[in-house]
Amino acid sequence: MTSSTTNILVCGIGGQGVMTATEILAEAAIAEGHDVKKTEVAGMSQRGGVVTSHLRFGPRVLSPQIAPGTAHVLLGFEAAEALRWMGHLAPGGLALVNDARLVPPVVELGLFSYPDDPLGMMRKAGIHTVAFDAASIAKSLGDLRLGNTVMLGAIADHLPFSADVLLSCIVKRFASKGEKLVDMNRQAFAAGRTAARDNSAAPATA
Repeated sequence: MTSSTTNILVCGIGGQGVMTATEILAEAAIAEGHDVKKTEVAGMSQRGGVVTSHLRFGPRVLSPQIAPGTAHVLLGFEAAEALRWMGHLAPGGLALVNDARLVPPVVELGLFSYPDDPLGMMRKAGIHTVAFDAASIAKSLGDLRLGNTVMLGAIADHLPFSADVLLSCIVKRFASKGEKLVDMNRQAFAAGRTAARDNSAAPATA
């Protein structure tokens, strides 16, 4: 990271586990001794509305708000939302995006139109975009709800601390729910890391 403070913006729609993922990232940062600030904005999250979380950590952090042009990583659980928030990325920032198409209710109601190619638009804007189908990965492991752990795996190699720290926080989160669920989350985490690595060679511009 180019700054002593790391800024991560997480966005998606309700039900994808955006807030849970941000909480786990925050727990990992705290475990590493960082000062951590985070904030969430949820709009009808239970109905699939927009959910955004700002996470900042470092030696000393005063505000949780990430200003436009200052995010080091944009973790997009949904492609159109990642497109909408790409302006918050700093020059040279990274967008890790789930490319599974999840259309929010505002689109279905005709209030907004879904972009034809959100990932292409991001790449044309010069955004370093790494995309993969987190939903399909989660389904292949037996539970769509594993998608947020897939996304955490994807960001694991782009944090200023070891991926093992993040994985340990995930394991701790699910330990009380049985070894089977812990193992499924371990697999989802590993699959997310692999997906991000395998797709990182994608061109930054279209």
